[in-house]
Amino acid sequence: MERINKILKHDLFLCHLEKNNTAEAERRFCRHNITHFLDVARIGWILNLEEDLHIEKEWIYAAALLHDIGKHVQYEDGTPHEKASGSIAPEILKDCGFEDEESENIVEAILSHRDASVMQEKNLRGILYRADKASRSCFACKAEAECDWKRDKKNLTIKY
Repeated sequence: MERINKILKHDLFLCHLEKNNTAEAERRFCRHNITHFLDVARIGWILNLEEDLHIEKEWIYAAALLHDIGKHVQYEDGTPHEKASGSIAPEILKDCGFEDEESENIVEAILSHRDASVMQEKNLRGILYRADKASRSCFACKAEAECDWKRDKKNLTIKY
């Protein structure tokens, strides 16, 4: 997990993480912060093990840590956050020792993490999509009734 720990200390990662935190300081709904990123990573790892997919742990953690890193850009100028995150991620991944092919797979997963058509895929894209959706604790959220997620998407029970 050496490369993952490099991401956590990377100046660009920390800068965008802080921008997300500032942009969402008053947000009542789910936040796009380090807690969410780590929840997605850990659920992704569980899914990988349960489904016997043999995806590298560092790929899952890297995709999870970076999938929403550009959320603040969406608030600032309307750019979909998967695109903003997909633009930010390559520099961080390269600096942290990921090879080009690894980075391409991780960025592809980031770019498609909101695309329901990848939900059932048995690869990094599918894992990131499912882990991201499963990470939300709707059952304990004070703003759940006001959330615009459709009821069938909400996590009203614990699965992971």
